[in-house]
Amino acid sequence: MSYAIISLGGKQYRVREGERLLVDRLPTAEGKTFHPDVLLLGGDGKTELAPKSAQVTARVVGSPLGPKIRIGKYKPKSGYRRHTGFRAKLTQIEIESIGGAKSARAAAKTEEAPAATAKQAGADELPRGYADMTVAEIGEKVGRWSAEQVEAALEYERAHAKRKGALAALEAKENS
Repeated sequence: MSYAIISLGGKQYRVREGERLLVDRLPTAEGKTFHPDVLLLGGDGKTELAPKSAQVTARVVGSPLGPKIRIGKYKPKSGYRRHTGFRAKLTQIEIESIGGAKSARAAAKTEEAPAATAKQAGADELPRGYADMTVAEIGEKVGRWSAEQVEAALEYERAHAKRKGALAALEAKENS
């Protein structure tokens, strides 16, 4: 995807990969990465509203002050003059990636999970790509699985993920 619309501090920003922008001060420390809320992904002639699988990864570059704003009050014929100033506290962020489905930590977990599953249930019994499936996808696809695949998926859920919706769908298929 070539661009995304993210939400930070109650404001929305259209961002691209590699872009730097100034936003209101964030509690994230300098040099750390975070994942803002993604409202829309677009580009290549496609748009996806409120994507659940994609993430935007941003890194905090610095915390500068904004430009000084001078504020003056004046009332004629009375000699009343007051001056004050203001500098906004900002955070500069850089967009590292758009559309990555998982962070590096989550990707490492999913690589470990199939290896553990292969030891317990056998890799050929568990449906292909099961570790990456959402609860909704499991509910849709469970009707087409063999009894061995359902059993292996149940063992995987009980040992690793423990997702209530997936367990309910698998147990309903097993009992029918």
